[in-house]
Amino acid sequence: MDRITLFSFFLTFYLSPYGVISTTFTLVNKCDYTVWPGILSNAGVPPLSTTGFVLQTGASTTIAAPTSWGGRFWGRTLCSEDSAGKFTCVTGDCGSGKLECAGSGAAPPATLAEFTLDGSGGLDFFDVSLVDGYNVPMLVVPQGGSGEKCTATGCVGDLNDACPSELKVMSADGREGVACKSACEAFNSPQYCCSGAYGSPDTCKPSSYSEIFKNACPRAYSYAYDDKTSTFTCASADYTITFCPSPSTRFVSFSPLQQRLILNIKIFNMSQKKSTSI
Repeated sequence: MDRITLFSFFLTFYLSPYGVISTTFTLVNKCDYTVWPGILSNAGVPPLSTTGFVLQTGASTTIAAPTSWGGRFWGRTLCSEDSAGKFTCVTGDCGSGKLECAGSGAAPPATLAEFTLDGSGGLDFFDVSLVDGYNVPMLVVPQGGSGEKCTATGCVGDLNDACPSELKVMSADGREGVACKSACEAFNSPQYCCSGAYGSPDTCKPSSYSEIFKNACPRAYSYAYDDKTSTFTCASADYTITFCPSPSTRFVSFSPLQQRLILNIKIFNMSQKKSTSI
């Protein structure tokens, strides 16, 4: 066997299903503000080459992952470093005190892109989740993959302005909403958190709050058991994750149904406050 043939053999092996093939994630920032992406590998899965970095407006970064990788991506916003060098973010902060998250996840609320590569049947499983709340518009688009459910998913509308007041996280000056909590985080109730007596798909149903998320972002997870319409699969794909995918999604406009849901929630909360004060 000559050297060229031998080289071709090893190259083929390296790129074969039995060798090491990498999946690439390209993160793109189309927001009109800086985003600091965070990355957390699943338990027992080695970290990627970076666990956090800065992504200026209009910039993109590509990261390679082994095909067996699993984990999540999110965007941190309104980040700064104090005089002692401690790095913190108003939304999506991972608590490491540094640019790199180094094994720490996002503090909710945060929009999450979740992946399990080379899962059942050799497929990649992925979703965009609002189960931990929402902070940044996000779109995940498979590149070059195949499969019936190999399609884009995400939450492209800006929900921060339209977020119900009881879920809204305000900026430091109180002028604008910068994130939207999940009902679970806001109220810590088993029926919203799908815990305790509500810890199964049969007992934990969509709430009025999760319906707001679902109507605005039909393909994203709105609560813990929202699997049927929110999990996507691909074979042999790379992925592009875009923050603020459309410049026209700075503010989201709600349909009449969504407006009625929001109004009903506000009326319900007002009645609860009145009954409490009596």
